[in-house]
Amino acid sequence: MEDLSIIILFLFVLFLLLGSGVWVGLALMGVAWVGMELFTTRPVGDTMLTVIWTASSSWTLTALPLFIWMGEILYRTRLSEDMFRGLAPWMARLPGGLVHTNIVGCTVFAAVSGSSAATLSTVGKMSIPELRKRDYPERMVIGTLAGAATLGLMIPPSLTLIVYGVTINESISKLFFAGIVPGIVLAAMFMAFVAISSRVSRGWAPKQDPVMSLGQKLANSRFLIPVLLLISVVIGSMYLGYATATEAAAFGVVGALILAISQGSLNWTTFTESLMGATRTSAMIALILAGAAFLSLSMGFTGLPRGLADLIASWDLSRFQLLMALLVFYIILGMFLDGISSVVLTMAVVEPMVREAGIDLIWFGIFVVVVVEMAQITPPIGFNLFVLQGMTGHGMGFIARSAFPMFLIMVAMVFVLIAFPDLATWLPDNIRQRPGG
Repeated sequence: MEDLSIIILFLFVLFLLLGSGVWVGLALMGVAWVGMELFTTRPVGDTMLTVIWTASSSWTLTALPLFIWMGEILYRTRLSEDMFRGLAPWMARLPGGLVHTNIVGCTVFAAVSGSSAATLSTVGKMSIPELRKRDYPERMVIGTLAGAATLGLMIPPSLTLIVYGVTINESISKLFFAGIVPGIVLAAMFMAFVAISSRVSRGWAPKQDPVMSLGQKLANSRFLIPVLLLISVVIGSMYLGYATATEAAAFGVVGALILAISQGSLNWTTFTESLMGATRTSAMIALILAGAAFLSLSMGFTGLPRGLADLIASWDLSRFQLLMALLVFYIILGMFLDGISSVVLTMAVVEPMVREAGIDLIWFGIFVVVVVEMAQITPPIGFNLFVLQGMTGHGMGFIARSAFPMFLIMVAMVFVLIAFPDLATWLPDNIRQRPGG
């Protein structure tokens, strides 16, 4: 009963602050401050400064702003146009046609950008006009883009996986590799849905592009070479053990700058815009992480995380039942918070439960990412929905309905992960890794 009172108190303060328009990071600090004042005699100010400094000075965390900057640079290049020109000839003859460029394009760009929003904006700004011009069904164009863009949260370099790894002190490189196979499987499930829909839908009658010869297809594929080289440098350097996640991020920034220079799209304006965009996003995430670290300490003094873990253990839930409870919990939470906030806000309580149940934390990281991906396309706070609303001019209801099949596919992906856990654990268990990765 005491734990329930503490939970209600914390939630009341949190929603009061968030409802007042306070930033998420500062709201977390405010809740932690209340907890420290009520449940400990330690000097709150000194404790807060120490915790914030410790949380902010993690060397692992330096990968975060570097990967964000890489994505910001690439967003300002002609990468989306080049990807469409390179992919379109190969996708056109598949069942579903050029709609697959949404999915494959997002998958490719996700491998050089850890952000779902950046993936959506970069691929969407080119594919939406091209697919509309060819009369592809609007619901499918928008739905696949909304769903596939969430792959930016799973396929490395993933900002959410970096935050998760820092929060629970797990290897970022191992988490990155854990996300590769599930990310590809999820993309394949999206593509299968498009292929089936194109066969059963009566309204599917897009205009066909002229048939290209194999030589022409190969010639167009040269536009994919820069991004594939960049992926090879970032992912390959980690896989071969030559670089940690942070070092790979630095290589990625250099590669992105070289790509932008070679395309003639880098000037002083785009350089400063990319740098300031990365700074704003990094500062926002760092503030959330600092607030979450302080809140975790405050909750530790209340005994709440351990108490809840013991309570869940007393219910004698199976692993599957616990995962189903967490699935529902994160879906509901994702309706009101973005993915990164959901992760850092809950890990202090959820991690002890997961450890107690004997669930692999690397695998659980991928489980969490799949579930918080759903938050990107669920109203009322689904961020991808807002981005698409700005890009297409459609109402929120239309976009949410278009994205709903992708939501169901992600739910199915959760069960695939549970049934085949090696999808997430085999690769990280069989890679070379440099210390500090």
